[in-house]
Amino acid sequence: MSAPTPRFERYTHGHHAAIVASHAQRTAENSAGFLLPHLQRGQRLLDVGCGPGSITVDLAELVAPGPVVGIDREPAVLEGARRLAEERSLTNLTFEPADVYALPYPDDHVDVVYAHQVLQHLVDPVAALTEMRRVLRPGGVLAVRDSDYATMTHAPHEPRLDRWLELYHQVARSNGAEADAGRHLKAWALAAGFPEPSATASAWWYADEAGCAAWAELWAVRITEGAFAEQAREGGSSTPEELADLAAAWRAWARQPGAFFAFLHGEVLARKADRPT
Repeated sequence: MSAPTPRFERYTHGHHAAIVASHAQRTAENSAGFLLPHLQRGQRLLDVGCGPGSITVDLAELVAPGPVVGIDREPAVLEGARRLAEERSLTNLTFEPADVYALPYPDDHVDVVYAHQVLQHLVDPVAALTEMRRVLRPGGVLAVRDSDYATMTHAPHEPRLDRWLELYHQVARSNGAEADAGRHLKAWALAAGFPEPSATASAWWYADEAGCAAWAELWAVRITEGAFAEQAREGGSSTPEELADLAAAWRAWARQPGAFFAFLHGEVLARKADRPT
């Protein structure tokens, strides 16, 4: 089988230090709970789009001594992931750069493929899932999880946050991405050749003062300093003045006594079909 032609999407979020630090707060418990019951010692696992590796190190501990590889296309992020693995004294874990559309592994190579918040940023998520299926052994487990931006809701109501959400969808679409990926995961898995994928959903929410402040500050930075800000300006979707106003709206919202924010993630578990005997 020939490898798919590599594609190089524009990552809507970028790798601003504040964004990478936020991603580093993710753990197997808060981001891969739907997968954990299916993990066993000795499994070979691939984490696609591993970022700073905070989930990957947890998964590596759970399947040890099974070998785990985390891949990402950003070398600087992988360096941080390697340091984290060293701090955790993990000897069954490696991190390496790779393209999800052309994984550098043979057919039927791994027992588990996991991808968290990856497919929403891809131009062709079905092609990526097809490649993930290729490297899975027959009977192996696929686990993917992506947020659904259209489910994002907040209180007290702030019209400028409605505008932020509209703008996010605009920028994601201009990048060829699907901001509401969570609701499409099951259909994408079916299109990629996974029989009978199981779909679930889970929520993240921010309701306490510290949580709302951190979430608001993250988005305030994203829309004024990160790649999203650059893409919004270059694509003509927004202006520096509007982005600054939206950042101020985020910070003002977080100071409200009743501040609350929540959204859903779509989750899919699927197994690669056994070959006919």
